Amino acid sequence: MIRRASALAIVALALVATACPKGSTTAAVPPSDPTPVSRPSIALGTIPSVPPGGAATAAEAMKELCVPPITKTTPAPKPTVTPPQIAEVEREVEQERGLDYLHPVAVQEITDAQIDRKLAAAFKNTYPVTYYARRSAAWGTIGVIPPGTDLRAAIKNFESGQVVGFYDPDSKRLVFVGSGDTDLSVEERLALAHELTHALDDQHFDLRRLDSIAATCKDENFEAALGAIEGNAQYTAAEVLLHAPGGINLGDLIGSLLTIGSQKVSGVPPFLTAIEYWPYSAGLAFMQAEATAGGEAAVDRVLRHLPVTTEQVIHPDAYPSEVPAPVDVPDLTPALGPTWGDLDAMQVGEEWLTAMLDLRLDDATAASAAEGWDGGVYRAWTDGTAVAVVLATAWDSEADATAFASAMTAWVADGGSIASVRQDGREVRVAFATDAGTLHRLEGGLAA
Repeated sequence: MIRRASALAIVALALVATACPKGSTTAAVPPSDPTPVSRPSIALGTIPSVPPGGAATAAEAMKELCVPPITKTTPAPKPTVTPPQIAEVEREVEQERGLDYLHPVAVQEITDAQIDRKLAAAFKNTYPVTYYARRSAAWGTIGVIPPGTDLRAAIKNFESGQVVGFYDPDSKRLVFVGSGDTDLSVEERLALAHELTHALDDQHFDLRRLDSIAATCKDENFEAALGAIEGNAQYTAAEVLLHAPGGINLGDLIGSLLTIGSQKVSGVPPFLTAIEYWPYSAGLAFMQAEATAGGEAAVDRVLRHLPVTTEQVIHPDAYPSEVPAPVDVPDLTPALGPTWGDLDAMQVGEEWLTAMLDLRLDDATAASAAEGWDGGVYRAWTDGTAVAVVLATAWDSEADATAFASAMTAWVADGGSIASVRQDGREVRVAFATDAGTLHRLEGGLAA
């Protein structure tokens, strides 16, 4: 599992999904004027304090607010004797990938308790407290997580129940929770094949490149790259199981993957669960499409030139040519007041918008309304008491923009967000706030 802040661990989570073709949709045109929704104020709990004033652009705000991970250079692991059952899976991975390991993979078999301790020790550096407190307030204002949710705690809760092993590109070591038996179970073989694919890909394509993306807090770029890397590990592991002597049949394998992927995690908001699982599901479909179209040479090309948007992963025909249009949200602190300052700023891609819409709309409507995405960003401000957020998006066509604006209007009306939606040609801006007065000032700033 590689996270925004670090390439600490690539974890074997099993999912399967199907890619959908890209297209445009149309819907009723929403009113040209913003449509506010009057609701009681949103209580977010503790809101981080920020210095007054804002950066000139959303990109500058994102750069100033970014908290890079703390990474460490780890000495190469000492040579180890590879257990026979793991060596067997290594050979199967080599056969499926059409690549050989350049050097032996250091393997460490540990217990569930030990892996939990390893992840807990790294969590502090991987997920900065202040960074995620700011994001918690922004996401709570938008309404993708319940107001007052501690996003960092929810992520920790998700990871503590989902990790069965990881390959660390920094230490070049595979850590695996095993039973100690010489005969591997289907689940153990699947997890090992997934992790050993990461090790093989790292030796040939350097997976630590993700660290440089993470260090800039470019979430959309990072999630897209992660989708390719996790998707290839999912695809290769599935192929290993299908082709191994006495291996599981296709129907049983897909059933097993779907069962794991459909599990809900107690205490984790559905939006976060969708975001966390996405690289494994959509990534699998993407890499399967690439392998089907061009074989392992196409897979290698993707790993050399990682996708830069989740749109490219969701719609393989968009890779690598379709790149997003620049989208900006200017500094609106003059309209909000002298005590307001930048709280958060984040790239917003098709995956994020689909997961958001899916919270209140049916799956088909959510997916179709997010198609045609051509760029997106949100920017949030606070005065320490209230929060204001502007989500700005660009679309391939005016029809695509209309479809999204219509879906967002329905989404806002169906939930507890205090928001207004405005479409201007191929652009759509949604303003969110914790109270009606803040929303009114925010709209005034956007109209100026």
